[in-house]
Amino acid sequence: MSFKVRIAVSLFGVVALILVAAAFVSNDGDDASPPLSGWMKNFAPTASPAPAPAFGFQDSGLKSLGLADFQGRLVLVNFWATWCGPCIQEMPTLHNLHKNIGGPDFQVIALSEDRKGWPIIAPYLKKNNLGDLPVYHDPGGRALSALGVTGLPTTILFDRDGRELGRLAGIAEWDSDEVLDLMRYYMKPKAP
Repeated sequence: MSFKVRIAVSLFGVVALILVAAAFVSNDGDDASPPLSGWMKNFAPTASPAPAPAFGFQDSGLKSLGLADFQGRLVLVNFWATWCGPCIQEMPTLHNLHKNIGGPDFQVIALSEDRKGWPIIAPYLKKNNLGDLPVYHDPGGRALSALGVTGLPTTILFDRDGRELGRLAGIAEWDSDEVLDLMRYYMKPKAP
């Protein structure tokens, strides 16, 4: 083997080792950025999470609540309405997400924008077997306005302290693996 060929083979070997090492480094649990693939490729992380503006909503008993009532949990707020086709399409997947990971660390809030409120919302939930989904009403669209939501469906993710982590405008399959990966990423305790 000539000297030039040996040099080329050696360089090729070094480059190959660098590429393999880079692959291991990038897959070692690097948490620098959230996993955004599949349905979550349109999730737009917030550059500098800041406390959300105050906004309220009502449960089915017309009790007023706010994001602070869910402090300590990662909260996914989904703005929807019974007349919104894409919203209706994604509601079963939100229901599944809630059933899969809802609890002390994670909360789904399906926030209805139906103007007529519970007389429209309650029958829809019953008809579509969504009774376990945490659904609330946004009377007068005050939360929608406070958060600058311009279309339905829109989903906003808040951290345990009520800071916006990011949002997705449009439909998603909320029970997909890529959503679960993203939620797990944000639920993990961050290194000090």
